[in-house]
Amino acid sequence: MTPAARYQAAIEILDDILAGTPAEKALTGWARRSRFAGSKDRAAVRDHVFDVLRQKQSCAALGGKSGRGLILGLIRAEGRAPDTVFVGGDYGPAPLTEEECLAGDASDVLDLPEWIVPHLQAALGEAFAPTERALRSRAPVMLRVNLAKSTCTDALRALADEGITAQPVEGSETALVVSEGARRVKLGRAYMDGLVELQDGSSQDAVAALAGLTPQRVLDYCAGGGGKSLALAALCDARIDAHDANPGRMADLPDRMARAGTDLRRLTTEDLATQPPYDLVICDVPCSGSGTWRRTPDMKWRFSPEMLAELLATQDAILDAAATHVAPGGHLAYMTCSLLCEENEERAESFVQRHKGFEPVDQRRWPVSPKGDGFFMAQFKRVS
Repeated sequence: MTPAARYQAAIEILDDILAGTPAEKALTGWARRSRFAGSKDRAAVRDHVFDVLRQKQSCAALGGKSGRGLILGLIRAEGRAPDTVFVGGDYGPAPLTEEECLAGDASDVLDLPEWIVPHLQAALGEAFAPTERALRSRAPVMLRVNLAKSTCTDALRALADEGITAQPVEGSETALVVSEGARRVKLGRAYMDGLVELQDGSSQDAVAALAGLTPQRVLDYCAGGGGKSLALAALCDARIDAHDANPGRMADLPDRMARAGTDLRRLTTEDLATQPPYDLVICDVPCSGSGTWRRTPDMKWRFSPEMLAELLATQDAILDAAATHVAPGGHLAYMTCSLLCEENEERAESFVQRHKGFEPVDQRRWPVSPKGDGFFMAQFKRVS
C-alpha cells in the first residue's frame, strides 16, 4: 500500500468507529476485508487510527468531524502538508476541497470528553494540563525483566541480538523501555524464553512495593492474565494463587507460567471458598482505565457517567469480598489504572469506613509519564 492508501484505509475505519463500531472490531473487520495489506500496512493503518483517537477533538478542530476530516486534522497536527496525502488516484484520499483548505484552530481544545474534565481537574490539580497532553501521545512499550531467569544486563543483550533497543528505567530493578523494534518483541528469543514480559512500569513498581512485605501466601483476587502474579513470583518466595470471577480471563496464564518458569495455582470461586486466609490479597479491580487511555483511546470517548457509577459499585463489592480472605495481620492491596478520585482515594476511604478491622497503611499514585501509565494503589492491614 502507498502512504496515501494507508490514510484512506484509516479514513474508512474511522468512519466505521464514528458510526458506533468499537475500534478493535473496526480494525479487525478492515484487515479481514483487505488481505492485500501486509503486516507493515496493517501496523501503519492502526497507528493512524489510534493517533487520531488519542486527540480526536484536536483533529476535528483542525480538519473536521468525519473520518476524512479527522485524518486531515491529524496531518495538520503533525505539521505535514495535507496535499502530500490527499492526492486522489485509485487508492488515496481525494484532493482537498476549497473549504477543506481552510485550517481550524485547536489551541484551546481538550482531548477529553467534556463531562469528565472537572473530575480529572479535581483529581490532578496542577498535573491536569500535562496529563491531558500526555494522553494525546503514544504510550511507551515497557518490558519487565524476569529476575527468576535473567538479569537486566543479560535481557538487554538478548534483545539487542534481535534488533530490539531498550533502556533501563531509573529506580527500577526490572523495568525497560523499548525505543526500537517494539513489534519484534513477541517474536524474539528474549520473550519466548521468558527473559522478559510485557508489563507497564507503574504496575511493576507497585508489585515491587508489595514484594517488600515478604508475603508467604498470596491471593491475586482479580488476576486476569496474571501479570502481577508472575511479577510478584519473580521477586519473592511465596505461594501465589490466581483467581478471577471470569476464569476465561486466565486462559493464557498456563503459557505465560511456562515461559516464566513459574508455578501458580488457578482457583475458581468454588476452590477459593475452601482456602485458608492469605497474608496478602491483591485486588486489581475493573476501572475506567483512564490512566491507560494512551493505549485504549477508543475507551476515552465511550466512557460515560453511567459506566463510572456501575464501576464504583463493582469496586466496593470486590473489596468487600476480597477482605474476607485476608488473615489477621495480613494486607489487602487495592489497585486501579484510573486517574479519578472517585475510583481511588474515595473507594479506599469508603472501604475503611465499612471495615473497622482494617487500617490504611499506604497510598500512592503514579502519573502518566514516559515511564508508565497512571496507576493507584492503597494498602490496608487487617488489625482485627
